[in-house]
Amino acid sequence: MHRTALSFVLGALPLVAGLGCSSTGDPNTATSPTGTDGAVADAAADGAAPADASTAPPDAAPDGPRDASAATSAADAGDAGADETLPWAGGSSYYAKWPHGPSTSPSFFPISVWLQSPSNAAAYAAIGINQYIGLYNTPTTADFTSLTSASVRVAFDQSSVGLAHVGDPIVFGWTQQDEPDNAQPIDGGYGPCVAPSTIQGIYATFTSKDPSRPVFLNVGQAVAVPTWPGRGSCSAQPQDYPKYFQGADIVSFDVYPVNDGYDLGVVAKGVDFLGQSAGYAKPVWNWIECTGINGPSGKPTPAQVKAEVWMSIIHGSMGIGYFVHQFAPTFDERALLDDAVMKPAVAAINAQITSLAPVLNTPPLKAAASATSSAAGESIDVMARRSAGATYVFAVAMGSTPATGSFQVTKLPAAATADVLGESRQIPVSGGAFTDTFAGWGVHLYRIQ
Repeated sequence: MHRTALSFVLGALPLVAGLGCSSTGDPNTATSPTGTDGAVADAAADGAAPADASTAPPDAAPDGPRDASAATSAADAGDAGADETLPWAGGSSYYAKWPHGPSTSPSFFPISVWLQSPSNAAAYAAIGINQYIGLYNTPTTADFTSLTSASVRVAFDQSSVGLAHVGDPIVFGWTQQDEPDNAQPIDGGYGPCVAPSTIQGIYATFTSKDPSRPVFLNVGQAVAVPTWPGRGSCSAQPQDYPKYFQGADIVSFDVYPVNDGYDLGVVAKGVDFLGQSAGYAKPVWNWIECTGINGPSGKPTPAQVKAEVWMSIIHGSMGIGYFVHQFAPTFDERALLDDAVMKPAVAAINAQITSLAPVLNTPPLKAAASATSSAAGESIDVMARRSAGATYVFAVAMGSTPATGSFQVTKLPAAATADVLGESRQIPVSGGAFTDTFAGWGVHLYRIQ
């Protein structure tokens, strides 16, 4: 994340790793990154990836969570019989290739914070955070003890200190340079982006020194907002991204629409673009705003945070991270933990994600569910999975207008019931059809049996 405030506060601190978010329209700022219903799952299975990744700019991405033409034919790993699955990477089958990589448990879904002090690990674990990405300073023995005691694993720079802990299971990955796709600081100004070949070379070095962990790469907001000027001379080069992603095993991006004055839907566009650019062969993670980064006026509401999280997952994100800093009017590294309203809201979101992890760790289905919105020009985006005899449909209204959603779900009995998870209500389903009402940017999660 490019934020002048972070440079001011942290200018004297050596950053071990970074993750970015950039303020809208200004490339000349400094770098700073970025209900508990249960579910029982079947074994996860990877979807096949297409041979070639799309290089279309983000605003050319298809409407809805995934272009149907990108789907691949495969038998569902759960209870769906002949269902076709979408191309998909993530879950236990993907992470199992690294002995010290992310957890292979079907009950695990990555939920991270960026660049936080290890002394706060237990407090973050208490609200459902299970990973740190990046560390401020060279980590100490006390830092590793704090992370281990809280069962919060970490990915950071592959420094000599990192390599000294190559046998430590608390380390799950290595981080590339943050936002290499953006214009890079040089001689008091900005030069070009880092060449993709440089990132590929760093990846080769990292993996030669430790092949037991994946490499993580975060890119900037241009993948979601193609008119953003922060790439400088590298602007309008979407073809760079498949090359960048050859230098990583897990790819992510950050965009903070409420703070930067964008439509919330840019989050979904970024997830779509990363999936396409990575050929749907590598997990996409992304970063979510939850503070007023440069002041209270930019702070999202809990409902907006929930919408950003679930539109990310519905569009294919397999890991959620939170940018939790505040830079103005005063600096607060752990602003999320200090927010009496947002902290419990994020905890509830994380608890629901974790409860649904066994479902999320199965491939998404190609055409098992669809929805139409009564709001003109706005969609309700959906994702469907089947697990343990139930069909799960996750839905988000992609606009600010309250609407009624009309759903059609395949392969259901003539009469079924949709439990609306976390809302203590049920909806009758007849012939695979049901309706529900949505607030603007509203989210509903259904388990249908």
